[in-house]
Amino acid sequence: MSEEIVIHAEVRTDAGKGASRRLRRENKLPAVVYGGGGEPVSLTLDHNEMVRYSEFEHFYSQVLMLNTGGTSEKVILRDLQRHPYKRLLMHMDFLRVREDQEVQVNLPIHFIGEEECVGVKMGGGAISHIETEILVSCLPKNLPEFLEVDLSQLELGESIHISDVTLPEGVISVDLTHGEDHDRAIASVHTTRVSKLDSEEEEGEAEDEDES
Repeated sequence: MSEEIVIHAEVRTDAGKGASRRLRRENKLPAVVYGGGGEPVSLTLDHNEMVRYSEFEHFYSQVLMLNTGGTSEKVILRDLQRHPYKRLLMHMDFLRVREDQEVQVNLPIHFIGEEECVGVKMGGGAISHIETEILVSCLPKNLPEFLEVDLSQLELGESIHISDVTLPEGVISVDLTHGEDHDRAIASVHTTRVSKLDSEEEEGEAEDEDES
């Protein structure tokens, strides 16, 4: 389990684009926290600290601890705005978390067994990662850090769907609650150009032998 992330914030009273620009010039980051039965509160964060946290995978999918003037509350990151081409963060939205209320989070998928994959080793195929995360719903205490998907038994031409993923107890797929039509493929093994050429050559050789 990754180490808990603690975010240090200050409450800010100024608002508007001008105030946000001033904060960014001071290497600060504007943010807001809302939900959980409380009023929205505008915050100021340390930009460099948030850039460092934004490089952690679990920053986007785990419960975070927001510390504001000595008061701590649990939150999840709901939105992150980045500069279109500079390595700058522009704004963050946090949602308060209550232990008795389910949250919806996009969990990262960790694919394993790729080197042993039957469709690659025996069929000469290649693996495609169609999805990199799955939207789940659960209580905060049941929220896993990531979902592990084993591709070792996947054969050439086969796919793994959301319904094939084993979810921890208390965790459900949001997509599957909308019906079977939302059971998307998340990974597949497809034929490569090289394997296609090899197959065509084998078929050609077989036809030549038949003619002879």
